[in-house]
Amino acid sequence: MREETKAMEKSGPDEAEVGASPSRLIDARIRELGDWRGETLARVRKLIREADPDVVEEVKWRKPSNPLGVPVWEHGGILCTGETYKAAVKLTFAKGAALEDPSSLFNSSLDGNTRRAIDIHEGDKIDEEALKALIRAAVALNAADSRKRKRA
Repeated sequence: MREETKAMEKSGPDEAEVGASPSRLIDARIRELGDWRGETLARVRKLIREADPDVVEEVKWRKPSNPLGVPVWEHGGILCTGETYKAAVKLTFAKGAALEDPSSLFNSSLDGNTRRAIDIHEGDKIDEEALKALIRAAVALNAADSRKRKRA
């Protein structure tokens, strides 16, 4: 019976989930993964919410091959996205290149002029306080950019 449950959990979104709120779609994505990647995505989601209680969850880039889309956390613009791959959960910070990273969390997409990413692999320990500090810095950067646009 347990194997049937696992198969049902990984079978993809049902019709109710397809029209659901972004938060419910992210819940469904976590359930669908059903492994360390789902646990990791749930953990970073919790840390993002702790770092910024006003964060808005969105889901973008939905398509037939990925009906649940990509989780996106926003506050005055995109803070980061949470993509899942076979070997990693990737948190991509939209303006990561402009953020101070004293704990050297960024370990992927380091060559770009704008984005930076954190690849989390199975068994990796997350530096929770450093990640929360990075989220708060991304919120502050979005707020500063917003103020600049309003003055212009």
